[in-house]
Amino acid sequence: MTRATTRWGRMASAVTAIALATGSLATSLIAAPEARADSWRDKQYWLAESGITKAWEVSKGANVKVAVIDSGVDAKHPDLKGAVVGGSDASGAGSADGQKSIGSKPEHGTLVATMLAGRGHQPPKSTASPAPGATAAPGPDGIVGVAPEAQILSVSTWLGSQNPGGKTDQEQIPAAVRWAVDNGARVINISLGSTSPEWPQSWDAAFLYAEQKDVVIVAAAGNRVGGNVQVGAPATIPGVLTVAGLNREGAASIDSSSQGISIGVAAPAENLIGGMPGDGYAEWAGTSGATPIVSGVAALIRSKWPEMTASQVINRIVTTAKDAGAPGKDPIYGFGVLNAEAALKEDVPETKVNPLGTVADWIRIHRRGEAAATAPAAEPTDSPTSAPPTLPAATVPVAEAPSQMDSAVPAVVVIGFGLLFAGIIGGAAFQLRRATRNPGNVPDEPETGVLDKVDSNGT
Repeated sequence: MTRATTRWGRMASAVTAIALATGSLATSLIAAPEARADSWRDKQYWLAESGITKAWEVSKGANVKVAVIDSGVDAKHPDLKGAVVGGSDASGAGSADGQKSIGSKPEHGTLVATMLAGRGHQPPKSTASPAPGATAAPGPDGIVGVAPEAQILSVSTWLGSQNPGGKTDQEQIPAAVRWAVDNGARVINISLGSTSPEWPQSWDAAFLYAEQKDVVIVAAAGNRVGGNVQVGAPATIPGVLTVAGLNREGAASIDSSSQGISIGVAAPAENLIGGMPGDGYAEWAGTSGATPIVSGVAALIRSKWPEMTASQVINRIVTTAKDAGAPGKDPIYGFGVLNAEAALKEDVPETKVNPLGTVADWIRIHRRGEAAATAPAAEPTDSPTSAPPTLPAATVPVAEAPSQMDSAVPAVVVIGFGLLFAGIIGGAAFQLRRATRNPGNVPDEPETGVLDKVDSNGT
């Protein structure tokens, strides 16, 4: 096996280790006592502190489909009534509509979806109902998402443990992205990740497809507590809006975040609240929860300005972020802390360039060498014979009689090389005798450029 083969074999192991992007192994759920649903609403501090309630004066995400590529979304949760409008399964182990909760952390997708587009619900004895033709306002109880009028497409995947459906991560992720694009998603939320910054070449075409179809992809940066010291794929793919995590004080979270040059913006990632499959609720932490906050803001923008390109949506979010950490873009906060009100209300110059790059350019530059290395050798061709000569005609030098110095130099060179060769042979023999008398362990040459196996983690 060549080093190149070994490298890609280990890369496959790294990608297979992709896990749900929260907490330690997957979800950092915090056991919470039973409580009335309305008490959970009071804990959604990010709605006011991230400027979301002010942004609702402009938009609530109506008519925008957001795909949640995750462990499946329970559409029967009270806070998701009417929110899930379609779905699919990419794993081979879920339900056809993507609403069966699967994988090592089956609650994960529902937690994400409620934070993104939860509608809350009315108290059990309430008789309130929306006026005919009017859009229902979020109920006073339960979880209200950042984009409470957006629509959810649930794309279920089996990640974090052996998939009984038999499909690998390398198959599931690109299939999920393509299905989402083909079924009208304007924003794709990926609260998943791995500890490897690299991604398999099989993902290139799907992410390029989404880029060409003008879809905003938002992904989690990963969590240090889950082994992600640095951002892992797919959050490292150019053009993807990568979300870092903040603690309750609004500073970079130590456990529930990571770092890397691909980070675009930071959002709350600790003391989060989300809905559980069935009708429950839980407190949780991780960039998995920060990601739907940013995806929700992208949905608000796309609802307000339907013709705005994905590059302009991303640019609006990152340029209106509050600078934090080192001045300008940095690997901890990216462009800064999310400011939803500014993203919906400030004047932002239009741009045709995604400030986070494009996967099209990356493929053109970085995959080109790999394609050349695997391409079949070209057939040899004869040199053309009709080309005009490019060298002057040869001339014959004037012959001169050799001097005594000319004939002495070759002899000195031959003798010198002979003595040098004899010295080398003698030294080698001496070292060989020493080695046979005192054999020792010879250290293996370290192999470079190879990824170590990545353990399952959270991002």
